Amino acid sequence: MIGRSLMRIGVTGCGGRMGRLLVAEVLSSPDCELVGGCDRAGSAVINEDVASQAGLDPVGLTVDDDAKALFQTAEAIIDCTNPAVAKDHLELAARHRAILVLGTTGLESEHHAAVDAAALCTVVVQASNMSVGVNLLMSLTERATAVLGPGFDVEITDFHHRDKVDSPSGTTAMLGRLVAQERRQDFAQVARKVRHGATDPRQPDAIGFAVSRGGDVAGDHTVILAGQGERIELTQRTVSRALYAQGGVRAALWARDKPPGRYSMRNVLGFA
Repeated sequence: MIGRSLMRIGVTGCGGRMGRLLVAEVLSSPDCELVGGCDRAGSAVINEDVASQAGLDPVGLTVDDDAKALFQTAEAIIDCTNPAVAKDHLELAARHRAILVLGTTGLESEHHAAVDAAALCTVVVQASNMSVGVNLLMSLTERATAVLGPGFDVEITDFHHRDKVDSPSGTTAMLGRLVAQERRQDFAQVARKVRHGATDPRQPDAIGFAVSRGGDVAGDHTVILAGQGERIELTQRTVSRALYAQGGVRAALWARDKPPGRYSMRNVLGFA
């Protein structure tokens, strides 16, 4: 019986923190072949070897600033870059029928519309966090919200490294959206991301957020459900960012035989 060919994977933003981890994870996977990496124009890693710039032995692939060429070559792209280029990458994935694992955080409604549009033509696995533990936390949050009911106030905290740009994080916002969805609320109406200067009592349907940034914290998330006489706290702490890269490669391999559509890590892990 002839075995399956290696999955040909490219990494956008390969010179970034997550990009380098993804390059290492693809190269270490027995089921994958790294076919290239790209980064933004002007990046210091342009024209360097994709693996060398990630601290690994060279593989003879040069970092380019042309994402289009990478989407033409790869069977799947793992993208953990930034919202400014997310729509371009989604359009390229749709045009070239390349699987896109989109782990970029800070997406707005316009980006989610672009995800839906691309998913008509190709497979898009979109997740604000690719960690197995985080996705389990999401499922537990939904379950706890349903069981405890509206009598419990919900507060969500996140602590990330000093360079984290979105606040609250994409994962934290997603946890809040899941609570709102379970309670049949409009998230935009009930989310309380800033309380500075507020003097009115806490609204019973509010979903509150608190954010901390500092050091090299990979990511801590806590969902607090506070009722009368008791409090439930669900916490996930990420010690190594390599978990995210492992999840990204796992998602790409899972997506290989799937029909066009929008999927999440919860689909990949069988939680959905």
